[in-house]
Amino acid sequence: MTQATRKILVTNALPYANGPIHIGHMLGYIQADIWVRFQKLRGNECHYVCADDAHGTPIMLKAKQLGMQPEQMIEQMNQAHQADFANFHVAFDHYHSTHSPENRELAELIYTRLREKGHIKTSVIEQLYDPQQKMFLPDRFVKGECPKCGAEDQYGDNCDVCGATYAPTDLKNPKSAVSGATPELRESEHYFFDLPAFSDMLKAWTRSGSLQDEMANKLNEWFESGLQQWDISRDAPYFGFEIPDAPGKYFYVWLDAPIGYMSSFKNYCAVTGNADFASYWKQDSDAELYHFIGKDIIYFHSLFWPAMLKGADFRQPTNVWAHGFITVNGTKMSKSKGTFIMARTYLDHLDPDYLRYYFAAKLTSRIDDLDLNLTDFAQRVNADLVGKVVNIASRCAGFISKKFDGKLAAQISDTSLLDEFQAAGDSIASAYEKREFSKAMRDIMALADKANFYIAEKEPWQLIKDPAKASEVQEICSIGINLFRLLMIYLTPVVPALASRVQEFLNDSFTWDSHKVVLKDHGIAPFKALLQRIEMDKVNAMIDDSKEQNAVAAKPASGNDELQQDPLSPEISFDDFAKVDLRVAQIVNAEHVEGADKLLKLTLDLGGETRQVFAGIKAAYDPASLIGQHTVMVANLAPRKMRFGLSEGMVLAAGPGGDELYIMNPHDGARAGMRVK
Repeated sequence: MTQATRKILVTNALPYANGPIHIGHMLGYIQADIWVRFQKLRGNECHYVCADDAHGTPIMLKAKQLGMQPEQMIEQMNQAHQADFANFHVAFDHYHSTHSPENRELAELIYTRLREKGHIKTSVIEQLYDPQQKMFLPDRFVKGECPKCGAEDQYGDNCDVCGATYAPTDLKNPKSAVSGATPELRESEHYFFDLPAFSDMLKAWTRSGSLQDEMANKLNEWFESGLQQWDISRDAPYFGFEIPDAPGKYFYVWLDAPIGYMSSFKNYCAVTGNADFASYWKQDSDAELYHFIGKDIIYFHSLFWPAMLKGADFRQPTNVWAHGFITVNGTKMSKSKGTFIMARTYLDHLDPDYLRYYFAAKLTSRIDDLDLNLTDFAQRVNADLVGKVVNIASRCAGFISKKFDGKLAAQISDTSLLDEFQAAGDSIASAYEKREFSKAMRDIMALADKANFYIAEKEPWQLIKDPAKASEVQEICSIGINLFRLLMIYLTPVVPALASRVQEFLNDSFTWDSHKVVLKDHGIAPFKALLQRIEMDKVNAMIDDSKEQNAVAAKPASGNDELQQDPLSPEISFDDFAKVDLRVAQIVNAEHVEGADKLLKLTLDLGGETRQVFAGIKAAYDPASLIGQHTVMVANLAPRKMRFGLSEGMVLAAGPGGDELYIMNPHDGARAGMRVK
């Protein structure tokens, strides 16, 4: 019985248009592309769209920094993004931008429908305002002292040191991260979406199977604490769409960003005529709608977005599927270590199918982080794709070409192994459908092991020495080529470029149902190398290039660039400085803090006295590398109680944060306990 054709629309989280794509981003796009390719291989009507997220304060400021108009910058970035995706074989049917006529039209339509139904409220709020730049400051554009622990140089939404969350107005001694000016507190009327009105609807939707269990359980915490009104407006100057009938007020980027899914699809429908927009987005649509996103944007997609759609008389997503983040070699991607790898840097050195396969071999339907261990990456690709799968073809094709004029056997007497491989198609398809890609890869490689065992057991290289065994050799090698073909059909969604070369070699064209057919009396092309092994020198060259590029990007454009980004603090007297007791300390132990994303626990020797200090340097240092080093600490800072324990001082470090932090090291000869003068 023929399976009914499904109507499917798939989207990916929209990449932000103020920077290039890196391999951490690629995880979600590769995951979605594999699923889409599987659906298309099955014969389903599946449309795959995406767009650049092109609005917001960071876009406006980045363009200003580059000396160009925002429109020019986002157009250049859009082209770069599309090139990176295409070269990774992420085959969007359409790629658009949220800065488009379609997105403005749909954002205004959704907003006015919500307003007419009473779901838009207004309220006067207090915000920090930069008097030099004449703009209100979003939380990430304000820095100051944490209101909880007093840590300096913290953003306006959360503290990297103690983990506290707060409003920008709670910061002590706040400074504008744009100009360095002291911000003023000003009032402004803002527009709010009445999210609490959709609480019951969202509780039912999040528990309907539309989300992964981990997501649904996490969102339940929001329901228990009570949903809040959602601020959907920003004040000029702002790069985005002005709110209808509200001069000087703009849609917050997160209102029009998810609408970009709709607008990209609408533009695709208009340009190609391949689908009917309304039939996919109307409330009673029989089409399936899937969003692939990162776990950091779950709230927007699982609360705000479905509520907006419901209030504006559009359908809700069938599923929102979140994935985790990637680490490289067991730690966060690091610019200093060269593991913060841009997509283009990877492509300059390695075949994209390698990374696609490695991600697939680790991806499940759960929201788990994935580690890209570069040594394991090379070993697994070499062992699986080259050593197991391609090896089957290389062991058999030469005999077919040289001894049998490139023709497979007309008859195969023993089909038991072929039958087993064909029967596996249903379970592998089920794994793909459920996004259990790692299971599909394990099952495919288990079959590959059986194919290699079969050829090794039959030893066609020995049989060919006896002319009387020629037909037997042809059958063995024909079975081997067919087994290889079945494996490659199953791998096609994951390694499309390799699959394309295989189809040329086999003079064949794959659909998923191709696995039900065995090639007999069929001509194949002479065998050529289908995939090269990964050499570690290429991996190392990629890391070296990444280090160099990140170093160049981090280098100040001029001698005072660092001061422009982080202006000097107000002048103090010598007496004020003399109150700070700076001492050389030796790090006698360093360890991770369970439950802390950014902290290391340091045990410091002050020359006869030890102190425990929690330092927000986890992204920059492996704890083991710190043990034995000398550094400088503030020794007379009042201890502060943190949720992980008591911190008895502060070590000194320079840098903007994250993996770009550098602890102070005194010259050789300085001893623990010495005063820094």
